[in-house]
Amino acid sequence: MLVLGLQGSPRLKSNTNFLLSTFLDEAEKLGARTHLVHVDQKNILPCKEYVVCEKKGYCPIHDDMETEIYALLREADIVVAATPIFFYNTTAQLKALIDRSQTLWARKYRLNLTDPNRNWRKGFLLAVGATRGKNLFEGIDLTMKYFFDAVGASYDSTAMLAYRQIEKPGDMKNHPTVIQDVKERVAGLMAPFTGRKKILFACRENACRSQMAGAFAQLHAGDKIEAYTAGSEPAQQVSPIMEKVMAEKGIDMGFRKPGALNQAIAETSPDILVTMGCGENCPFVPGCKREDWNLPDPTGKPIEFMRDLRDKIENKVKNLIQEVSA
Repeated sequence: MLVLGLQGSPRLKSNTNFLLSTFLDEAEKLGARTHLVHVDQKNILPCKEYVVCEKKGYCPIHDDMETEIYALLREADIVVAATPIFFYNTTAQLKALIDRSQTLWARKYRLNLTDPNRNWRKGFLLAVGATRGKNLFEGIDLTMKYFFDAVGASYDSTAMLAYRQIEKPGDMKNHPTVIQDVKERVAGLMAPFTGRKKILFACRENACRSQMAGAFAQLHAGDKIEAYTAGSEPAQQVSPIMEKVMAEKGIDMGFRKPGALNQAIAETSPDILVTMGCGENCPFVPGCKREDWNLPDPTGKPIEFMRDLRDKIENKVKNLIQEVSA
C-alpha cells in the first residue's frame, strides 16, 4: 500500500515537516510504502479557471500536477495533507494543489467516472497553528472535506491531528504527546488495509490488459485485494481505447501510468502474480503463486475486441476474488 504525504509548508525543516515525516516513518514501520511531496518544491501553477477539466476531464496546464501529482493521488491508498495554518487555512502552495484537484472532481461529478479505488482510499489532515484560538482549524477542516472528496478519499475530521501554539523551531518535536498521537492515528488508518492479498497483474506493456484487471480488482474487492499492475516492457502511456471502453462502464482510468515489472515485484513482494499472456518475459518469483490467463494481445484490434476483452477480464477477476476470499 502507498501512503502519500503532501507537505504544505515552504520550510523544509519546519514543525509541519517534522510531524509529517514522523507520520510517514511510522507508516513504513507498519509495512507501507511512502512518498513525500514537498509541495513548495514542485512546479504547480494556480488554477486558471479554463473549465476544460469539466468538459474533457484533463487540465490544460502543463506542470507537475500533470506529470506527477495526479498519478500519485490515484495510486495512493492513504493521502496525508500537512500544513501550517495561514489565515485559518492552508499555505498558498498547498492550496494551489487543492484547487487543481478540480480536475479529479470534474471526472467524478461532471463526466460520471468513478476511480476504482475511491471506496477504499482514506484522507488525513496534519495541521499546526501558532495561536490557541478556538476556531483555528475550522476553515482548513472544511477545505479538506471537499479536497478529499475530490481526490476520492474518505475523511474523518474528528480524527485529524491538529496542534495549537506551535510556532518556534522544535515546538512540534518537543510536544509531549506527538509520538504517541501519531502511532495511534497511523495504526487506526492502516488497520483496514492489513491482511489484504497482494496481487500483481502483469502483461507486456502494462497499457491495457493488466491495467483493466487491476482496476476491476480494486473496484470489486479493494478491501480484500491490494492490486498492482506492471509490464515486462512498459509502454509510455496506457491505451486510449482501453480508457474509452472502461469509461463506458463508468470506470475512471485517467492518470494511470505503466510500470516496470521487476520494480513492482521488488517493491510489493506479491502473493500472487497473474500474467495476461506474456509467458517467458515474466520472471520467477520465489514464494509467489503464479497464474496465467493467456489473454490475446489487443494491440491494433478494433474497439469491439477491446470491449469483449474487458468483459472477459472482469469475469476472471471476479472468479479470482472468490478464490482469494474462500
